[in-house]
Amino acid sequence: MSDTAVLYEVRDGVAVLTFNRPEAMNAVNAALATAAGDALAQASADPQVRAVVLTGNGRAFCAGADLKAVARGEPIVDDAHPERGFAGIVQHWVDKPVIAAVNGFAMGGGTEIMLACDLVVAADTAVFGLPEVKRGLIAGGGGVIRMQRQLPMKRALELALTGDGIEAQTALDWGLVNRVVPAEQVLDAALELARKIAENAPLSVQYTKQAIYRTQTALSEWDPAWGAEDPWAVNELLGAKVLTSADALEGPTAFAQKRKPDWQGK
Repeated sequence: MSDTAVLYEVRDGVAVLTFNRPEAMNAVNAALATAAGDALAQASADPQVRAVVLTGNGRAFCAGADLKAVARGEPIVDDAHPERGFAGIVQHWVDKPVIAAVNGFAMGGGTEIMLACDLVVAADTAVFGLPEVKRGLIAGGGGVIRMQRQLPMKRALELALTGDGIEAQTALDWGLVNRVVPAEQVLDAALELARKIAENAPLSVQYTKQAIYRTQTALSEWDPAWGAEDPWAVNELLGAKVLTSADALEGPTAFAQKRKPDWQGK
C-alpha cells in the first residue's frame, strides 16, 4: 500500500484520483487535502486528460473531515491553497468533467465532495448525508449551498436538518446521483461514462460544462459573477470559442469521410 494520501493514474485519457486513507475511511486530513488538490490541478493542466474520476480505496468513498485530527488541533486543509476549499476539491474549478465513483460510505464531507462533482456513479452500498448538525457543526464545505441547488428545497432541508443519511437508491430516485451499480462495478461504470465523454471534442466538452454552470438561474457557487451574466451573451462567447476551433472543422469533416475524428483540443 502506498503512503500517498491520493493515488493518481491516467487511463485512456481519464485521470483517476483515489483517496488512499482506507484505515481512516478516507477522512480528510491536511495530507489528503493537499494531495487531492494537487492531483486535480495536474489533471486540469494535462492536455491528454479529458475527464477525471474520483474514488476511494477500501469500503468508504470519504467519511468527511478527520475529526480525530481536528480534536488533536491538527489542520485538515491545504495551507498553500485555501482557495481550493475542503479536501482541495469543493471550490476547485476544473474545466474538464469530474465524475465521482462513490464506492461506499460518503457522509458529511464525502457528500460535499460528491455534490461538487459533475456526475455521480454510486455503488449500491453507498450512503449519503450531512450529519454535521449531530456534531454541533455545519456543512460548510458546500453542503448547505449545493444540496438545495441539486434537490427540491424540502428534500434538502430534511437531509441538512435531521443529519440522517440516505441510501444510494434513494439518492438516485431523488436525482442526486446519475447511476447506481453493484459495488464491485462502480469504478468500471464511472470509467465507462468518463471514456464516453472523453471521445468527444475536448473544447466542446469543456466550454459546454462552463456554459451550463455560468448560465444557472441562481448565482453560481463556483464564481460570484456567474449567474448574473446574460445567458445568451455567455452562449455566444463560449460558442464562438468552440466554432472557431480546429475541432469544429474536424468534426464535420470526419463525419463526411465516415471516420473517427482526430481531436486536437484547439
